[in-house]
This record gives sequence, structure tokens and C-alpha cells, in this order.
Amino acid sequence: MIAGLPLSFAEPFLLLGLLSLPVLWWVLRVMPPRPRRIEFPPTRLLFDIAPKEETPSRTPWWLTALRLMAAALVILAAAGPIWNPQTGLAGSRAPLVILLDDGWSAASSWDARIKAADELIANADSDRRGVALVPLSEPSRDITLMPGGTARVALRQLSPKPYSIERVETLPAIERFLKATGDCEIAWLSDGVDTGRGPEFLEGLSKTIGDRTLTVFDGGTPAPLALAAAENAAAKMTVKVLRADGGIASGIVRAIDQKGSPIGEARYNFAPNDRETEAAFDLPVELRNDIARLEIAGERSAGAVQLLDKRWRRRAIGIVSGSTSDTAQPLLAPAFYLTRALAPFADVRLGDRGAPQQAITQFLDQKLPMLVLADVGTLSPEIRERLNAWIEQGGVLVRFAGPRLAQADDDLVPVKLRRGGRTLGGSLTWEKPQHMASFAADGPFAGLAVPKDITVSRQVLAEPDAVLATKSWASLEDGTPLVTGERRGKGMVSLFHVSADMRWSDLPMSGTFVEMLRRIVDLSGYTSNPGAGVAGETGSETVAPLRTLDGFGAFGPPPSTAKPMSADFRDRATPDHPPGFYGPADGPLAVNALAAADRIAPLDTLSLRARHATYTNAEPRDLRGILLSGALALFLLDAIVVAMLGAGIAGLLRRRTVSAALALALAMSAILAVPSPTRADSDDDFAMKAVSQTRLAYVVTGNADIDSIVKAGLSGLTLFLAQRTALEAGDPVGVDPAHDELAFFPLIYWPVVPGAPKPPQDAINRIDAYMKQGGTVLFDTRDAIEAPPGEGGASQTPGMQALRDILSSLDVPELEPVPREHVLTKTFYLLRDFPGRFNTGQTWVEALPRGEDDEDASRPAKGGDGVSPIIITSNDLAGAWAIRPDGQPMLPLTPGEPRQREFAFRSGVNIVMYTLTGNYKADQVHAPALIERLGQ
Repeated sequence: MIAGLPLSFAEPFLLLGLLSLPVLWWVLRVMPPRPRRIEFPPTRLLFDIAPKEETPSRTPWWLTALRLMAAALVILAAAGPIWNPQTGLAGSRAPLVILLDDGWSAASSWDARIKAADELIANADSDRRGVALVPLSEPSRDITLMPGGTARVALRQLSPKPYSIERVETLPAIERFLKATGDCEIAWLSDGVDTGRGPEFLEGLSKTIGDRTLTVFDGGTPAPLALAAAENAAAKMTVKVLRADGGIASGIVRAIDQKGSPIGEARYNFAPNDRETEAAFDLPVELRNDIARLEIAGERSAGAVQLLDKRWRRRAIGIVSGSTSDTAQPLLAPAFYLTRALAPFADVRLGDRGAPQQAITQFLDQKLPMLVLADVGTLSPEIRERLNAWIEQGGVLVRFAGPRLAQADDDLVPVKLRRGGRTLGGSLTWEKPQHMASFAADGPFAGLAVPKDITVSRQVLAEPDAVLATKSWASLEDGTPLVTGERRGKGMVSLFHVSADMRWSDLPMSGTFVEMLRRIVDLSGYTSNPGAGVAGETGSETVAPLRTLDGFGAFGPPPSTAKPMSADFRDRATPDHPPGFYGPADGPLAVNALAAADRIAPLDTLSLRARHATYTNAEPRDLRGILLSGALALFLLDAIVVAMLGAGIAGLLRRRTVSAALALALAMSAILAVPSPTRADSDDDFAMKAVSQTRLAYVVTGNADIDSIVKAGLSGLTLFLAQRTALEAGDPVGVDPAHDELAFFPLIYWPVVPGAPKPPQDAINRIDAYMKQGGTVLFDTRDAIEAPPGEGGASQTPGMQALRDILSSLDVPELEPVPREHVLTKTFYLLRDFPGRFNTGQTWVEALPRGEDDEDASRPAKGGDGVSPIIITSNDLAGAWAIRPDGQPMLPLTPGEPRQREFAFRSGVNIVMYTLTGNYKADQVHAPALIERLGQ
């Protein structure tokens, strides 16, 4: 071995061949004899002839050096050179103390660290020095000197820990050992990563070792990588990729499910000076919710693994709203408030506007863990049956009150409700708006701060019973429930007794509303019993270790030192709680080596007074191949140079190259596909007819007499509209709600036929969607009664009974007789009532919202479009409008008062204009005030 270099030769005597290099130099520099000069006068003529070739008189010096170098490499290769790096510390006879970083950050280069330590121990053993091993993760371990062979056995028993080590805690033990041992040599096998309190350890170590010799191994291995702060956002899942310093600039993060199957991969890239970057998984939320483990490809450490549990799942929540304001005023609608409140921690899916029953069916088919119904009133029996079965299997249903729910009889609520609700404040009540009281200690909202600025002006009331208190999660100051809930099977039903918008309460504008929804979402989709967290006592529960990670990031059985932890543990892993899964197998709790806020930094060891060394592979390496390859490359270079200086290449360079051009003919043909005319089918004909002009529609009942009268009546009203207004509508169209598209028509007239079979559910769903999307349905029982549907007495007529059967599956809002100042009374004509063939029946529309200062009907219309989706009458309007082809009335009037038919037509004009213009006339009420404000 050469002194000072880890280089040796298998056949060192062959190095004598290097002595022949001067002889070779002399041979290569030999010149031919100098020719004699003979004066010949004609020679002068030859000077002007350009020579074809020139032969140098001697070899250039640099070419000679090139050949000598190639020859030297051949001789060195023949001697069998071997590079044998040695990590040993020479020049000392004192005992050797090895400080070994063995946290998760050392796992990726653990083999190099062990080989370096083994080489140190081997050199110390050859010098008969004692060795002390000090793993920095074990501050309570006794430090003792041991022979080299024993130390090597102990070294093989060490393995990296799956958590961050606290180097500072080992300083007292090191100080005690050094005082007892005296002079010794110290080697610190560092991983170069500061996971916390790094400068404090360096300062303490410098004071502890004093003037003893210290060698720090901190180079030669790639910097470790780590994962932290995984987040399942709305569009993608992201995770922070961390590094201590420069090194690997890019890589791949893999996503794996609970069974170990790959789900996806995401690439990350570091900027030159960045210590953290981001990897993003752009996957569907269903796949992202299945991810149980994120790991950096090619990185073997517990820090490069991020375990995910139910807290990282993004629950898909369906929102269904029954309010027509979703279309009229989408920024003030319940769906808007609910979406903003749930979006930070859930995947929100909105149901189709105006089709709550279809949206519920769609969400149930998608098997969503949680549904939110905002002011959804009457549901069909089939939907209620499916919802009950879904709740029994673990679904969470959250409902919000509203005018529709206040008028409905529904068993999909946790408590029995009183019809109509309760109004707090205003001129017609002595009660004032109520504030919130404390949350139930055994409910999901336990521990939340009670806001003092939230008031409730209207609510639906629960019928008092013995179990009402146990179902109340939040209450008002007067003790009435604000939020109720109960478990049903494996699922849960909850009801907010106020609306999800600002009409009844300002709760949706508060941060408490977001936290309340977050608590409920946390109960959905986790375990077989989503109501397990209702008691609010998870903080006192403990979970035992199920599977834990070792230092290399591989799963294994929990070590004997692992202890149970609190179910709300949120910190990084520790020796007592190594990273892994804790708790039941169907809903475990994940613990990771790094917390979300943890970051890693390089450990600056330059402040230590120490000698720095790098890790090596500690394996001998044969250099013959490299030397022979270098010699071959030099010989090839020599051959090229000789060819260029000689006649071979020189003659070739003087030849003129022949250029050849290849002509490529590209034939491009553009074939234009001329679409052939297609024959419009019946659906297309219906659509073209419906959209060509504004048309009124009527429901075909199947009774030929009634259908002919209704068609004649709507034709007469269309003619009256053309004579008295600017609307020139087309001929009326008969529709079948179960098959025809209804969105083309602003108004659909539905004559109720006593004894007719109930329409199929598909037709009911289409009508419900049509009403929610801005259309208006005019139900006419044609029996001249005054009571509204749902009340006793006269409402038991055959026509009203048939109407009740139809409305039983529709989500009908709260109804009221047309107020005196309603927009419907003044859209075109000023009317007091709406007579038809009869004038004794009452006309009902959707009830208008009342403000606190409303005396009667001072607010003639609500904001937005403001059109009632349903109008109910019993005056047989179409019978009064029906005109024979000769222009004479088709049916007589009852009682036949003067101008009754004229007012019937005027009622029809107002209804049509109301459906077409909305609250346009109501806005004119504010015109004088606006003009006055403008100073005109």
C-alpha cells in the first residue's frame, strides 16, 4: 500500500516497466540523417510548385507525450492496482468512542454508516484498542468499553429508530463516560440532519469532549427525504416533500391503499435552493379516500412514509335544496351557505335544482355517507323507504327547516314537529328573537364556544315528550331545541330547527355553523357506527398499537415498548408511541414520524473543532479496467491524429463531397364529411313546436271532454292575450308529464279529474323538478270550494281529494290565499279576485316571507324572480275561457254575473303575465322612493 493513499498493487514488480518510458521517448524522437545540400540552379523553378503532401521531419512533442501516457497506463494496469479505502483513524492508541445517529433520518444510508463503523472498529481492534458504541437514540444506555469483536457484534444488532432522536439527552451519559475514561478518540457518524435542537447539541458536545480528538463523518451519502402535512383538498391530495439540503431534485411519491395495492403516483421537483416542495395526486375523491400510505419511491425510512387514517378522508356530501330561491337568488340560497361551510373539509355535491327527489335518488345510488336536505318537505313513499334503509346501514342525514318542512308530515326527523313553526319578534307577537344556550355535554357539539351574537327569529317546534331532552344537541335560551338528533341503526338523523339561509336565523353566517357541520361530518363514513362519537368522550379513550413502522418504513408487529395512546393523539411519533396504526382494524388512528408543521434542516457541524471525513463504501475496487480503457482511448486518439497528419485523412479531406437531395412528395387530401340530413322524430318535432313561439300548456287527462274544453279555454285565452297585450302566443300544447319535456312552457294548466288514477312517480318527479326550476303549475279542481287542500270540510270533495293525492308526493311550499297586494293582482289588470266559470272559490299561492315589521302584506313579493311555483284554484278558469269556433262561449257561467267572463279572461292575463315577468310590477312600488332619492 502506498503511504497516505488507500492504493495497492497485486503485481507491484511490474511497475519497473515504468523505467522503460525514457527509452521509449528517445526511440520516438529518433530522426533520419540530414541530407546533403547540392546547388542546382533549376531548383529555383521548383519553389513555385505547391507540394501535394508534407512529411514532418520529427514527431510533435505532444503526440509523443500522448503515446507515453498510453504506455504508462498499460504498465499500471498490468501491475493490478486496487483502490482500498480505509475509514480507520490512524495515529492514536486511545480507546475509540463511536457516536452513532440512529433516527429515521439515518435509515436511508444505514448500510454505509454501518460499514464505516465496522471499519473503524476493525482498525481499532488491530491496534488492540477498546471500543464504546453510543447510539444517540438511547440516552439511558450504559456506555462501556468492549473489545473489537464484541463491538462488531453489538453493531450488527443496532437498527434505525422510526422517530426523531433527541441527541441532547445523551450528553450527560457521554460526559460521565469521558470523565471516567480520560483520553480517548471520538468519531461521530452523523446523518447531517437537524430535526430539532441541533445547535444546542453541537454546543454541548463541544464542551463535553474538550481537547479530545473528534472526527465527524457527515458526507458521502445522499441527503434523506421526508413527507409531512398531507392534505386531502377539494380537487387533489397534496403532501409536502422535505429535504435537508441539496441533493435529489426530483422523484415520485406513491399512494397505496390499506391492502398494499398501488393507487397512483405523483411527481415532485425541487428548485435549486428549496428545502420543501409538493406532490399532488389528481385522483377522484373515492380513490383518494382509499389511500392509507404515501411513500417516496426508493427512500427507505419511516420519515419518507406518511400514514393516513379517517382524518384525511374527504367525505362526499350531497346537498339537496327544496327552496325556489336556489334559482331566483343563488347567492342567498341555502345551498350557497351550506356549500361554503362544508367545502373546506368535504367534497360537496349539489343536487339538480328543482328536482330534490331525483337528486336524492342519485346520491343514494352513489352511496354517499352523508346527505343534507335543506327545506325539503314532502317526499314520496319510495324515497322515504330508501332513505330509512340507507340510514339503518350507516348513513347520516342532516335536515334544515323551512316553510316546506314546517307544513309537511315527515318521519325522517329525530323528533315529532308541530305544523307551522314559531315566529319570534315582529309586530304580531310579544316574543323577541332568542339567543343560543349552551351545547349538550353528551352531544357532538360539546366543547364548542357558545356565540352570543346569534339570534333566531323563527323555528320549527318539537312536540314535548319524555325523550326530547336526550335528543337535543343545542337549544335556545328559552329551552326550545335548536338542533336535535338521534341514532337509527348504524346511522343518524339530525335536524336544524332553523333554515340553512338567513331567513330564520343568522347562524349560517357564523363560524360556529362551520364547526357544527364539521363535527357532524366527522361522524359520517368512518366506522360501522357513525354515531359512536356522539357522546363526545373520545378524548378519554385510549387505543392500543395495531401495526407499527420500523426505521426503514416497513410494517411489523408493535415492539414491547409501544404503549397505548389517547384517541385524539395528534403529535409526532415518540419512543413510547412509534409511527403506525393504533386502534381497531376497521378504523385505525395513524401516527407519523413527522407532524404536519415539522421541517428538517441541515446540521451545521463546521462550528465544531473537529476533523471531517466522508462515508465510503469500504469495498476494494479493481482499477485495471479503468486504466486499460483509458489506454485504449489514448491509442485511438493517436490513430486519429496520425491519420489527420498523414495522407489518409488529408487526401480524404481534399475530396469534394457529393451532395444528394432526396425529394419527398407529400400528397394531402382533405375529405370533408357532408352531414346527411336527418329526419326529425316526434321528440324533435315537439321541441321545435314548443320553442318556436311562447305557448301555454295543459296536462292531458285522458278524458276527451275535459281535454277538449281545456284546449278550447287556453286557445281562447291565447286569443285574448293577442287582442289586449303585446304577447302573441302560439296554440296551446297538451303534455304528458311522464314523457314530455316541460321546461319549454312558463305555465302548465292541470285540470284535476275526480277519481282519476294517481300519476306515476316519474311524472310527479318531473313536475316537482319543473316547479323548482322556475315553472308554474296551475291546479284547477273545478268544484268552487274555498278551503285550501289539506283542511277538512269542503276539502273532502272528489276534486280536492284527487288533488291531495297528487300533492302528497310533491314538495309543496307553504300556501296562503292571494294577498290583497300580491303581484298577481296587478301584473296587468288591477284585480281583487280571480273568477272563472265559478266565482266562489279561493285562489292559493306560495306564502310570502314576512319581515319583522310587516303588518299585512307590505312586502308584495320576495326577492329574486318571486313567482309562486304552484297556483291552486277551484273556479274552473279554462271553462270560462273556452270559446267555440263560431266565437260563442262553450260553457255557461255560475252565477253568471255581468262581466264575470271578462274578469275571468283578465285573471288569465294576470296569471300569464305573472309567470312571464315575475316581480317586475312589485319593483315599481319602489320607483317613487328611488326618484325621490335621486332628487327628481
